[in-house]
Amino acid sequence: MKYGEKAVKEAQLEDWENPYPDRDYEINITFPEFTCLCPRSGYPDFATIRIRYIPDKKIVELKSLKLYLNSYRDRYISHEEATNKIYDDLLKLLRPRFLEVIGDFNPRGNVKTIIKVSTEKNS
Repeated sequence: MKYGEKAVKEAQLEDWENPYPDRDYEINITFPEFTCLCPRSGYPDFATIRIRYIPDKKIVELKSLKLYLNSYRDRYISHEEATNKIYDDLLKLLRPRFLEVIGDFNPRGNVKTIIKVSTEKNS
């Protein structure tokens, strides 16, 4: 196993202290090379994952996030489940003031899917 494969296999989200916990500011993260496997066919799915949040006491450590998102590449998981799982894991880790995760999946079979999960209702 190569060192990168080992890092992805052992990936765990990590948090850091927010350097400005008394200030509302927005963090936007784009991960344009997300991959996972279709649970029905086994074909690869490709997406851009967009994360937008207003931190409270914690922020996500970016290398851990990169490795965590790369850990999905060999998982059989639907678009909906992947996006909601990423949202749940970040919400649990960070307890942010606001969180939105968008899974913008590339078309496959002439169908494009965008999944949006947010702490705001009807957003």
